[in-house]
Amino acid sequence: MKTTKQRTVHRHKIIEGQIKGLRKMIDEDAYCMDILTQSLAIQKSLASLSKLVLEEHIATHVREMMTSQDEALQEKAMSELSQLYELANIRGKQ
Repeated sequence: MKTTKQRTVHRHKIIEGQIKGLRKMIDEDAYCMDILTQSLAIQKSLASLSKLVLEEHIATHVREMMTSQDEALQEKAMSELSQLYELANIRGKQ
């Protein structure tokens, strides 16, 4: 099975290709619905990449911080999770 880093790099390459394709569509004055479809596909790909990175972060760093005896690390984990929640809810509604 591929590592998270390998999977992340692979998804990044896919997104790069999608963005290049979108740029070409715009340059060639492609049909608006086709441009929108490609744009939405890119957004889905970015969300998938973010989910992968988030899952890895929770499984490793957050778990480590939360099980630490260091209260500052536990607070940092809670703060990061709160920040992620805020970003997802504020930016997700635009």
